[in-house]
Amino acid sequence: MRHLNLERAALRGAAVTCAVIALLVVAAVPALAAGRGATTFTQTFHNATDSFATPNPCSGVPGTVTITYNGVLHFTVNKAGDFWATGTQTGAFVFVPDDPTQPTYTGHFTTWFGDSDNRQNEVEHSTFTIHGTGSDGSTLQFHDTMHLSVSASGAVVSFDKPRCG
Repeated sequence: MRHLNLERAALRGAAVTCAVIALLVVAAVPALAAGRGATTFTQTFHNATDSFATPNPCSGVPGTVTITYNGVLHFTVNKAGDFWATGTQTGAFVFVPDDPTQPTYTGHFTTWFGDSDNRQNEVEHSTFTIHGTGSDGSTLQFHDTMHLSVSASGAVVSFDKPRCG
């Protein structure tokens, strides 16, 4: 679960934006019913920054991460209210541990998510990758793949596969 804190925090800004946009898009669905097709929205981010407390995803050592990234969020909704969203962020990070005897890591991260919903089914999936070098010469390599789907019958399929090293 430690790695999920970092991934969730890295997506925090994007998630807030997604929620606001999703509400606006869903609110527009009645207006779309009289129209001819889908409505889309795309938001890009350039040199965005964020800092937040999170543990190292592999060691659990608490600290603060600062990310600087580029990203894109894309949403589509059709006349039936079916909804698709995808987003990608990629950039640099610096992880500074609370304990100064632990290494500071600098490196690169990439995260992607996809969401597809209609009145009967839901699918969400994401990937998250970190490659960093510690102030002591060590490396931080982490990858997570997550999937969740719910069918019209209520069947749920989910997995989360974090991997360090």
